[in-house]
Amino acid sequence: MAAFIEAIDLKRKMFFEFEDTPYLCLDVERSTPTARGGQTLVRVKMRNLKTRAVFDKTFKAGEKFREPDLVQSPASYLYSDAAGSHFMDQETYETITLQGDMLGDALDFLVDGQLVQIQMFNGNAIGLQLPPHVELTVIDAEPGARGDTAAGNVTKRATLETGVEVRVSLFIKVGERVKINTETRECLGRV
Repeated sequence: MAAFIEAIDLKRKMFFEFEDTPYLCLDVERSTPTARGGQTLVRVKMRNLKTRAVFDKTFKAGEKFREPDLVQSPASYLYSDAAGSHFMDQETYETITLQGDMLGDALDFLVDGQLVQIQMFNGNAIGLQLPPHVELTVIDAEPGARGDTAAGNVTKRATLETGVEVRVSLFIKVGERVKINTETRECLGRV
């Protein structure tokens, strides 16, 4: 029997099922009324894991949600083509194909062999979860000019091997590997 989660117990980055669809709680805000007999309300910013749509919804504190039949399966990125992006399940060695709308902007951080977690809902792949940070090589970077730090410019634009542009420190050069936060797209430094 599936476990139930009350709306008042929802926390950030928690998964829950609403109207037979899995959701990820991105943010939660509780408001307790000052009047007697008032109902505590829970405002949730949530992402539909099937469509990737993000929206806000308000629930009463006592509403219950099922825990989704969501499984994280480790996989490695193989390649992308017209049919989608292909991953190899690390446990069964089967190929899993995800369509572009299931990936969002994940392709900005995927290189051959990159390990990810494929999200499976009721046995079907619905998306993927990137690691918190990835290591990528800088293929193009603006030159850092002497005196830039005095003017307040402590970062420069750089293009990484996947084609994504990020801001990096002035001392980072072409060919160096950098650690990138996949959630904020910030450079965390050299590897």
